[in-house]
Amino acid sequence: MPATLLAPLTIPSIWRPAGAEAAVLTELAWVLTVGAAVITGLMAVLIVLAIRRPRGRRMRLRWWVWGGGIAFPVVVLTALLLYSTQRTDTLVARAAQPDLVVSVVGRLWWWEMRYRDPASGLDVVWANELRVPVGRRVHLGLVSEDVVHSFWVPELGGKMDLVPGRVNRLVVTPTRAGVYRGQCAEFCGEQHARMALHVVAMPPAEFDAWLAGRVRTLAAPPSGAAVTAGRRAFEAQGCAVCHGAADGHPGPALGPPLSGVAQRQALGAGVLPNGPGAVKRWLVGVQGLKPGARMPSYAHLDAETLDALAQYVEQLP
Repeated sequence: MPATLLAPLTIPSIWRPAGAEAAVLTELAWVLTVGAAVITGLMAVLIVLAIRRPRGRRMRLRWWVWGGGIAFPVVVLTALLLYSTQRTDTLVARAAQPDLVVSVVGRLWWWEMRYRDPASGLDVVWANELRVPVGRRVHLGLVSEDVVHSFWVPELGGKMDLVPGRVNRLVVTPTRAGVYRGQCAEFCGEQHARMALHVVAMPPAEFDAWLAGRVRTLAAPPSGAAVTAGRRAFEAQGCAVCHGAADGHPGPALGPPLSGVAQRQALGAGVLPNGPGAVKRWLVGVQGLKPGARMPSYAHLDAETLDALAQYVEQLP
């Protein structure tokens, strides 16, 4: 089992930025939060003073209207506008010079990632897990194939919608290696709450090796007696109709590609933590784990067929 599969996963939070863009947004959030708290405290003090003011002493309403109701909001809001514009302009500048481009496609209810290998020009298809190099600007091209979804990984950046027929763009630059949980943040149907993804931020050399390794698997399909039995079960159950070629080549997009599934953090877009026996548990109880998913459960299979199918899927490189 790869080391990245055992990496600790923390609760998502905007207050622990792990990316350059997220750090800017966290700074803005702190400024707005602290500023709102100071203004709220000031208003509370003024309310107390007004209540305790002796009766019969008339307040100078004109000064309060012009000062507190007009001048103060104009000054504060103008300052915030200039400050936020200056800080977010840096995000726009970074978006124009990406080091890596990844296509992210939202589907019901999983995520498809497509990388282009710079050496061979081949597409590498991955699912429900975004692997990115630390210190490099990653340009995400976001699109949906069905309904509106939304990509949000709090530690790495802001939220961006995925809209059918339109490509939206989001740039993330990880500054710290780790595993970060993302979530679809736009209601998209029955399993919206179970449409998660993991972002694995890797050292650049490790990422380059991973991407090159994925390309090599396209030309080296698995073999062996156990593989043959599992492949027969895979084909007999019609799995290839939805998952395409199990060796990672692009195919039908009804279901996620299965190549390298044992290397991912979870199954079912974050529903079931990966590990020994996870694939078999998923096959038996798909509809119990993720009701409404397009994949049926396979509890009706005999033990021998189920074991062969699970072993075949687990060892796909």
